[in-house]
Amino acid sequence: MSVQPKLQLHFADWLAAERAADQGRTEYVDGEVFAMAGGTEAHNLICGNVLRELGNRFKGRPCYVYTSDMKVRIESANLGTYPDVMAICGERLFWDDHRDVIINPGLIVEVLSDSTEAYDRGNKFGYYRSLPSLRAYLLLSQHRISAELFLRQPGGDWLLSTYDDPRGSIPLLAFDTALPLAEIYDKVEFATLAATTQD
Repeated sequence: MSVQPKLQLHFADWLAAERAADQGRTEYVDGEVFAMAGGTEAHNLICGNVLRELGNRFKGRPCYVYTSDMKVRIESANLGTYPDVMAICGERLFWDDHRDVIINPGLIVEVLSDSTEAYDRGNKFGYYRSLPSLRAYLLLSQHRISAELFLRQPGGDWLLSTYDDPRGSIPLLAFDTALPLAEIYDKVEFATLAATTQD
């Protein structure tokens, strides 16, 4: 029995299909397309809170913050995806005149989901690290107050700092601002796990 080769889709074809789609986004990874799952209430609240906080802090500055409707293109990894939140200070570079695909994000924020956490921490972060413009990668839990901030160091290494004090803030030094954890998790209700035993 022979193995059938996988059909490889070109990025331009994927992008055209995404732009024409009425619903259901996908991610493009080196010629393959993967469906993206919908988000929970906690996921949406956290994304909205981060978007609002960054937007407020960027008022009057040449900085821009984008929702998960904006795509990012990583040429070196042949990847097209939708980060939960992206931010850029300074010049914005777009893939084409549609201005819906960014190629130089400075900050990417992902809210971790059970189904994508390993990917967000592993391969996806590896793809993101290949972006010369990326200065910070922020991972946020939706199950508890917990933030992991990866900052690119001058030599190119990445430094991890973790934050879980609800009274604390996440320092985004490259953007001359900080995000209070209380604001990021405003109105988020964490599910309580009740352990039950049976005789």
